[in-house]
Amino acid sequence: MSLFVESIKLQDGRFYRLNLHQQRINKAFTDFYPDEEPINIVAQLNQYTFPQEGIFKCRMVYDTDVQSLEFEPYVRRDVRSLKLVETDMESRPYKMEDRSQFNAAFALRADCDDVLLVKNGLLTDASYCNIALYDGENWITPCLPLLYGVNRAQLITEGKLIEKDIKPVELMNFQYICLFNAMIEFGELKLEISAIRQ
Repeated sequence: MSLFVESIKLQDGRFYRLNLHQQRINKAFTDFYPDEEPINIVAQLNQYTFPQEGIFKCRMVYDTDVQSLEFEPYVRRDVRSLKLVETDMESRPYKMEDRSQFNAAFALRADCDDVLLVKNGLLTDASYCNIALYDGENWITPCLPLLYGVNRAQLITEGKLIEKDIKPVELMNFQYICLFNAMIEFGELKLEISAIRQ
């Protein structure tokens, strides 16, 4: 059976977006373990002594129970360029531990720092991040990402992102692309559109 993972941001003793991580866990249990009680993320975290200063990634691997839970100091990768790469990966509402398909796509980045994935003629994600593009007025995020991230969900709920289909040929209509995930806040990693290469 598959293993799932949640990467939870811990900064100065505070966990981020726990309610959204819990919703994603609940979805995995509904689809894969409907007869089991979902893991309670807060109850799990309360069993651990965790760092009170600095930024850490809390990585929880689970199936019907927690298989491992680790706190790792977090250092953001530097991304300055993106290469468009086609993919046929399945879109998922939860995060799988198996990243072999993402890793295979990342290996196609050539001399770029990361990939910008395209599925069925539409932009989806980078290898580790959801994306949003700025058109001079609004930040637009693809309707159909490969991973429905917790930060993305929060930003949409707050009205900071608008969901639309984006084709690679439409990139010229945008000024910036922002990469973000559970660990990287929106606005921390922003590139000019010229950083995207065919």
